[in-house]
Amino acid sequence: MTLEEIIDHRKTLARTCVTKAVFPDTTNHHDTLFGGTALQWMDEISFIAATRFSRQNIVTVSSDRIDFKHAVPAGSVVELVANVVEVGRTSIKVRVDMYVESLYEDGSIKAITGYFSFVAIDEDKKPTPVLPQSFLDQYQGK
Repeated sequence: MTLEEIIDHRKTLARTCVTKAVFPDTTNHHDTLFGGTALQWMDEISFIAATRFSRQNIVTVSSDRIDFKHAVPAGSVVELVANVVEVGRTSIKVRVDMYVESLYEDGSIKAITGYFSFVAIDEDKKPTPVLPQSFLDQYQGK
């Protein structure tokens, strides 16, 4: 396999989806999901996707461009979908889309989109390749 094929395969394996109910304890005075709660959920699922991609210790280094397109009302259901979209030598960027749907109607709309960047770290907390040579060797049958 080429490096590009390995990365594409790892991206497929890393895709992560989580469904959550929006209960009153996660809403603000407008009866919509707290922005901070949405960010927490998005950081968590993006962390899972990045870890699934690299299977190493990783840390969040930034959240980039969070677009709140639609309010998420109390009593609705949200689905968070995380996909690895960029891979650097030591870094991974994950896009998270949050979709909102009513409990009582079909269909959903994209409510929030955000990007989260991670760095793989070694035992000394120093950046390390997200795909170390030993990992790549497994794909090459070595």
